Amino acid sequence: MKQENIRNVAIIAHVDHGKTTLVDRLLWSSHVFRENQQVAERVLDSNDQERERGITILSKNISITYKGVKINVIDTPGHADFGGEVERVLNMADGALLIVDAYEGPKPQTRFVLSHALERHLRIVVVVNKIDRPNADPEGAVDKVFDLMVELGASDEQLDFPVVYASAVNGYARMEPNDGNMDMIPLLDTILSEVPAPDVDIDGPVALQVCTVDHSSYEGRIGVGRLVSGTLHEKEQVLVVKPDGTERRAQIRKVYTFENLGKAEVTAADAGDIVAVIGIEDADIGDIITDIENPVAMEPIAVEEPTMAVVFEASSSPLVGREGEIVGGRQLKERLMREKESNISMRINELEDKSGIEVAGRGVLHLSVLMETMRREGFEFQVGRPRVVYKTAEDGSKLEPIEEATVDVPNEYAGKAIEVMGTAGGIMEDMVQDETMTHVTFRIPSRGTMGLKTRILNATHGEAVLFHHFKEYGPYTGEMAGRKNGGMIAMSTGKAVAYALDTLQERGRLFVGPGDDCYEGMIVGESAKEGDMVVNVEKTKNLGNQRSSSADKAIQLTPPITFTLEEALEYIEDDELVEVTPQSVRLRKRLLSATDRKKAAKK
Repeated sequence: MKQENIRNVAIIAHVDHGKTTLVDRLLWSSHVFRENQQVAERVLDSNDQERERGITILSKNISITYKGVKINVIDTPGHADFGGEVERVLNMADGALLIVDAYEGPKPQTRFVLSHALERHLRIVVVVNKIDRPNADPEGAVDKVFDLMVELGASDEQLDFPVVYASAVNGYARMEPNDGNMDMIPLLDTILSEVPAPDVDIDGPVALQVCTVDHSSYEGRIGVGRLVSGTLHEKEQVLVVKPDGTERRAQIRKVYTFENLGKAEVTAADAGDIVAVIGIEDADIGDIITDIENPVAMEPIAVEEPTMAVVFEASSSPLVGREGEIVGGRQLKERLMREKESNISMRINELEDKSGIEVAGRGVLHLSVLMETMRREGFEFQVGRPRVVYKTAEDGSKLEPIEEATVDVPNEYAGKAIEVMGTAGGIMEDMVQDETMTHVTFRIPSRGTMGLKTRILNATHGEAVLFHHFKEYGPYTGEMAGRKNGGMIAMSTGKAVAYALDTLQERGRLFVGPGDDCYEGMIVGESAKEGDMVVNVEKTKNLGNQRSSSADKAIQLTPPITFTLEEALEYIEDDELVEVTPQSVRLRKRLLSATDRKKAAKK
């Protein structure tokens, strides 16, 4: 039976093609906000980091009501590191708005999310966004989407997709690029007419599969999923079936449905709607909440495995405790174990020797978002170099994660980009060239992607666009060369002096400026040669009692290089650490004393 008064639609696209802005406009056009209400841009990117980075990290559910129909909208991340989030939430939708930039056309991540949507037989509505951009080619973008769908093996029915042209920033959607319409109504009408209503059995036994887990400090874990059959009531006794087949009984304490930007508590929810349930204590992704008398079996949800791991340790820096309030190993462990509860796509475990906590995620960005969150909470800690998670094949051979990387680069820099990819272990699989741009696809080990973005941008004068996502586990491809240049290592603890830095900047690039706190073993710069060099950053000028014929020349220092968390993680080698505090990101040697490092090198 179809629930005609509900539509469940996911919004999918490559990063930066305007998903969140489009959702903003849909909220405005359905009069969720008062005319004079002050509302932030990209209202769904509610977390500080989402605002600063300009990307969506967590998928969000909202609902809007139009012509008496409730439209549940799921905003998804566009970045491949959060691809696990997209795969799961598509289970809750019947249709998807595929947003494509009118100028750029479909990009690599469009391919990734679209292939998952087609596998689930979702009805695709193509929204060509940013038609107001100079050089926009809306018709060309539609042709490219059609070609991509054919390539991905879409059915004839899926290839007959409706197209809406939009400019989310200016708040309009049109059936033709130049028909002059200035509101979002055509898009809302298209959702009602094209996205199928959920086909469910309201009178059947209760069945709901948890697709995302939310966490509330008051209510505990909140399981969010789509009710596939039956009517779910509060205080109802249900059977919870775990992915491994274990069963137990539980009571639903509260049932919420999504309303506008928030959740609304209801006494009962009907099949077809997206609901949030409270009362399942250890609710986890893939859990099936079903009727005790007539349990319903459902396909398990597969979450892709993490491919990169990093070890968190309590900080052992001489400057520990100066900038952060929380520095103890016990508090660090408690915080990460709390994260383990609510973050399904990470694997968090204590090391056997209790020296630290290993956190495995989908990529460096995925891991650095957690570190950034923790430093904002006042934590100080240190992390080692991220390493890939290896597997062992049935025949005992070593397997490593392999990614698919695509580079879009102006023709004159294509050779340089291919050379950089080659040195990182990339194997070219495809190359397409037009008048101005070259599009190259590579197969590359995950290890090779560390620091790759910076090297590609340097080689192409900032003109290249690199994108990579996990493809499969493949045979181990052998050792890779690390960083060529050695580091400048401070020999003592104190503040850096401009006179000392002036002489050092001739021998490499500096990471610290005058007055910065340094300590023995801290990496204060990069040497121009191979091999580490121990330097004195506190050296001052010896003043004699004779006057100099030429007055002291003014010292001119090149501004120091500052690292973001991701850049620091990608820069360090195995014997180095990144020290993270609420105010600083410092690089240091694992062994601070030069004599200890010499002893270790001899072993």
